[in-house]
Amino acid sequence: MAVRKFATSDAKFERSPGQSGDVFAGNVIDQRDGAPITIGFGRYGPDQRLDETMAVDDVMIVLEGQLSVTSETGTVTAGPGEIVHMPKGQAVTIRSHAEGAVTAYVTYPHWQEARG
Repeated sequence: MAVRKFATSDAKFERSPGQSGDVFAGNVIDQRDGAPITIGFGRYGPDQRLDETMAVDDVMIVLEGQLSVTSETGTVTAGPGEIVHMPKGQAVTIRSHAEGAVTAYVTYPHWQEARG
């Protein structure tokens, strides 16, 4: 596999599976590339809420805006340049704030395969 770089313009954003809100994901590397991880970008509209039980380990890097992630251990809020790790099996609520948010993510294993 070659060294590559990506920008948000490289992602084909699709509504997050099972969601009806303004929350989109766009993989740029995944199982189709033979990679062991999925890498992509997320886009959250203003004041969105996503409830999820993590099927994979997910690392989310906030690029723009602000997100809050609530789990049984409390709430963390992250802004540009900050990273949130959501462990596999953890029930979380991800909330975007008034300005929405853009993120980059890395999951292991592939989230699309784990969701079946």
